[in-house]
Amino acid sequence: MMNMPPVTKNLIIINLLFFLAKLVAVRYGVDLDNLLGLHFFLAPDFSFYQFFTYMFMHGGVTHILFNMFAVWMFGRVMESYWGSRRFLLYYVVCGLGAGLVQEGVQYVQYLWQGLGAYDTVNIGYTVISMGDYLNRWTTIGASGAVYGILLAFGMSFPNERLFIFPLPVPIKAKFFVIGYAVIELLSALGNSGDGVAHFAHLGGMIFGLLLILYWRRNSGGGYYGNRSSAAERLKKWFAGGRDRFSSYRKPKMNVFMGERKDDYEYNARKKAEAEEIDHILEKVRKSGYTSLTEEEKRKLFDASQR
Repeated sequence: MMNMPPVTKNLIIINLLFFLAKLVAVRYGVDLDNLLGLHFFLAPDFSFYQFFTYMFMHGGVTHILFNMFAVWMFGRVMESYWGSRRFLLYYVVCGLGAGLVQEGVQYVQYLWQGLGAYDTVNIGYTVISMGDYLNRWTTIGASGAVYGILLAFGMSFPNERLFIFPLPVPIKAKFFVIGYAVIELLSALGNSGDGVAHFAHLGGMIFGLLLILYWRRNSGGGYYGNRSSAAERLKKWFAGGRDRFSSYRKPKMNVFMGERKDDYEYNARKKAEAEEIDHILEKVRKSGYTSLTEEEKRKLFDASQR
């Protein structure tokens, strides 16, 4: 946890705290899943804040362990690669997108079944009001955001090899992500009734894809295109000079405290730092993020924050 990027670490901590709070609250007769889970928007218990809170609630130990393991495994890589602010924005957008898609799917189901024409529903062993029935359409979990992270990892490091149990051989990240998306799509269309929000998972991936494509289009590559573009972006920040400040109006007078920015030693030091970042990015391109030492990971993360 000590070497984990801050957003990834805090997301895991917050999710664990919510899960513990849920276990404690149930002892006092409080159902946090009902209070903080995302209800269908026509249900009596729906509130807009649930679009944010639902992604911190989980159904059981297996549910939260799988999601938090994925956040730890892939989220820390993407946060180090993108920077904390971009990663947090991406995580939230994927979570919100998953919730919106799930609401849309539930609305189609509501119309398809013609539920608006009824006041009560027979659930087999009893008859309940329509409001109580719709309150049961509740979505919880960070899976939508997690699937968005998986997509981002597959797009950023497509040839990174992953060992996935029980497969006997490693699989490239791009094939892993494609396989997961296909499984989720088939599960959603198959209407398996397993209680899993498969369309929400797909929604997280769809919104993640749209955000990544938007970033790539509006950054000329940048951190979201190829790695040579990422290297150029970092070099501009480290090298200083006209590349970094070309968009600013030239002042009438420049006053520097201490060493001048155009001094030979300053430029030589910045050039060495930029070359070191280039070397790290090239190592990531050839051997993957996991091949980096802890010191190299720290330097890449520090560079992404500047």
